[in-house]
Amino acid sequence: MATDQLSATFAALADPTRRAILTRLSSGEASVKELARPFEMTAPAISKHLKVLERAGLIQRSRDAQWRPCKLQ
Repeated sequence: MATDQLSATFAALADPTRRAILTRLSSGEASVKELARPFEMTAPAISKHLKVLERAGLIQRSRDAQWRPCKLQ
């Protein structure tokens, strides 16, 4: 089981977009919209990146009315 989690973590970190998202979150919590702003990609594409990071246990997403903050785990 630990090997699977380790593989998921390394796979999540392999992508430069996901590393940039983690770098941004290191300065504090941000909304999905704020995280998507510097990238030229669709909202569903950013959402997929966030799901990979969340499954790897690197970020935590929550919901506060319409605001969906993300933060480092």
